[in-house]
Amino acid sequence: MRAILGGTIAAYRADPAYRQRPDLQRELERIGGRLNQPMRIALAGTLKAGKSTLVNALVGEDIAPTDATEATRIVTWFRHGPTPKVTANHRGGRRSNVPITRRSDGPAQERGLTFDMAMLDSDDIVDLDVEWPAAELTDATIIDTPGTSSLSRDVSARTLRLLVPDDGVPRVDAVVFLLRTLNAADIALLKQIGQLVGGSSGALGVIGVASRADEIGAGRIDAMLSAKDVAQRFTAEMDRTGICQAVVPVSGLLALTARTLRQSEFVALEKLAAVEPAALAKAMLSVDRFVREDGSEAALPVDAATRAALLDRFGMFGIRISIAVLRAGVTDSVALADELLERSGLVALREVIDQQFAQRSDLLKAHTALLSLRQFVQRNPVYATPQILADIEPLLADTHAFEELRLISQLRSRSTTLNPDEMASLRRLIGGSGTDAASRLGLRADAPDDGPRAAFAAAQRWRRRADHPLNDPFTARACRAAVRSAEALVADYARGR
Repeated sequence: MRAILGGTIAAYRADPAYRQRPDLQRELERIGGRLNQPMRIALAGTLKAGKSTLVNALVGEDIAPTDATEATRIVTWFRHGPTPKVTANHRGGRRSNVPITRRSDGPAQERGLTFDMAMLDSDDIVDLDVEWPAAELTDATIIDTPGTSSLSRDVSARTLRLLVPDDGVPRVDAVVFLLRTLNAADIALLKQIGQLVGGSSGALGVIGVASRADEIGAGRIDAMLSAKDVAQRFTAEMDRTGICQAVVPVSGLLALTARTLRQSEFVALEKLAAVEPAALAKAMLSVDRFVREDGSEAALPVDAATRAALLDRFGMFGIRISIAVLRAGVTDSVALADELLERSGLVALREVIDQQFAQRSDLLKAHTALLSLRQFVQRNPVYATPQILADIEPLLADTHAFEELRLISQLRSRSTTLNPDEMASLRRLIGGSGTDAASRLGLRADAPDDGPRAAFAAAQRWRRRADHPLNDPFTARACRAAVRSAEALVADYARGR
């Protein structure tokens, strides 16, 4: 990729028609610079899907406003920076600082940071750039987008301009799409995003989230089980068109609360957990019954204001899960936070993001850069354009790592003649459980000496399986990809990796 980019820059510098066009030189440098920057992950979805709450949960701090202010109607980039800073990028290129304020009143989901937009015209702002010293932003820039189903056409258009721009040049490397339902509009948008982010390769960097998962089960203690069923249904429906690599159920509110759990909340929950189960269950039959200040309060050792605050922070599902965990023997706030984080679905989502995005960040960034470079040379042709395109197209079409990503998505929706053990082995070998050699070969981390033998055995096994006379074309293609993955591991071990 860097060699192609260097050759392209040299070709434009040598062409008399472009020699005096510093704007084009800057654009080429911008495309190349993306390779050295953190991966860009956009969070998208319908209105009130919980995008800002999920941003906060992923970062572990209340930095994305969740209240219905002007800031939530604007695309916001969250990047790593040494000190907190918010900048508004205006139409025409002007930039201005945006004051940061912290709200401490109102419901918990409307607290945290908010941006003071009083002196700014939101219609004149292209996007907001937030710098924040969070470790989670070191390797990934997270982009929060307005709801795609907003009643304001301009608000929805801001998201569409980022995810499916008219010029066809990708602005992001990967997309996390939050779903509360799955309708025709969602599917159509996901297809557009997949075509742009992945080009002809399809959904290289698109995963789904069944968001606000705790609400799917109406706050019952088994709500996440219901959410998992919904996520599986979403996955099955979307896999038919190959527009998404995975769908994970997540309760963003519970995840954020787990990452920011306060000792005072733990103490209040401990008191509730000590209440006789039948009496507490009666008090928690409904939200109104749980927070009201009438005679029911006498049976609970936590005052109504504290109960209301817990409800804002945890939701009814989070309170019920917390009490169940405390009754099961958890005795400190750290252990409770860890348990809630696991049950929120955020741990599973981060594992998927790590496997599908982070471990392949160089690949996804290179893919974005190749698509951008192709668009650039097609819009600004020079004598070397045919040669440049001839170098780009094979990389987009034939790179084995792209093929692995395509197959990880397609194996969920396409039928094969592989048995379940073969399917699990193949998915693991092409990187479905991690891209390091041990994960691909199913080896323990403490048994590195088994690697060369296991890689050679895998190459032989899948070479035989690829030649099976009853293979359908897709199964044969998947087996050949497994052979290439195994052979690459053999070669790596031979080089002494």
